[in-house]
Amino acid sequence: MNGEPEVHEEFEARLKAYEGRPAAATGVGRDPVNEPMIRHWCEAMGDTSPAYTGPDAIAPPTMLQAWTMAGLTRRPERTAAYDELLRLLDESGYDAVVATDCEQEYPRPLRPGDEITFDSVIESVSGLKTTKLGAGHFVTTRTDIRAGGELAGTHRFRILKYSPAHRPKGPTPGPAKERRPRPVINRDNAGFWEGVARHELLIQRCTGCGDLRFPWLPGCNSCGCPEWDTVEASGEGTVYSYVVMHHPPFPAFEPPYAVGLIELAEGVRIVSNVVGVPYDKVRIGMPVRLEFRRYDDALVLPVFQGVTR
Repeated sequence: MNGEPEVHEEFEARLKAYEGRPAAATGVGRDPVNEPMIRHWCEAMGDTSPAYTGPDAIAPPTMLQAWTMAGLTRRPERTAAYDELLRLLDESGYDAVVATDCEQEYPRPLRPGDEITFDSVIESVSGLKTTKLGAGHFVTTRTDIRAGGELAGTHRFRILKYSPAHRPKGPTPGPAKERRPRPVINRDNAGFWEGVARHELLIQRCTGCGDLRFPWLPGCNSCGCPEWDTVEASGEGTVYSYVVMHHPPFPAFEPPYAVGLIELAEGVRIVSNVVGVPYDKVRIGMPVRLEFRRYDDALVLPVFQGVTR
């Protein structure tokens, strides 16, 4: 939103008025906390902690949001206040959106049998911020998760509603396909993306214990050593698990398409698209081979070609 400072101050005051208002109606967990979901989560994450099994088992804390998810056919109703806030930002030129981060707190562990209730509130709307994507406002919602009426966890989710810094001006001849989202590159993963630019898939290797790790991290999960080097992946792998994306539609993608959790020959796993085979032919255990695809002048991504037998 452009204009005189006092005009923008008035606009920001309107945004601030939404703080503290409900973002979604009070919800009830679709299922109680239960052992099968905990087991599936731990298997998918490769988490073998004994805390999540046995008679005194607790749920992994990072499963917090899983107990509040409603599924595709049972969506919780957003409040009119939250829709009004988003519409106000859209109409003021901040019509692009990107999820930025989430934070979780765990006052007490969840255990099998706990019945979950939760409610969501608009916690904060920031003043105008300038980012590489463009100027905009951060909107933070807070969801409080309760078990038996007792606070068990807090989930904060933050989005940026912004006006793109490089919005095309004037009419575009013919239908224009939006660019793929840019990867978030920081000091911890810059080396990985530099390798991708050279058509190399690099895996971190701890120089203390020799463990391989992916995604890239500043230190070793096994021994805590901060020193590391890299090995180049052979490019061979198999589909460990996958989903077929039908919804929601996004202009830069053409659903349906398969997204796989690929287990590389080196033993680590990476999330990427499975290409070269129909989405409905992708199967767990299918062999895949790495390739690099260019999506525009500035973006190269690793994908995996399905190998049919």
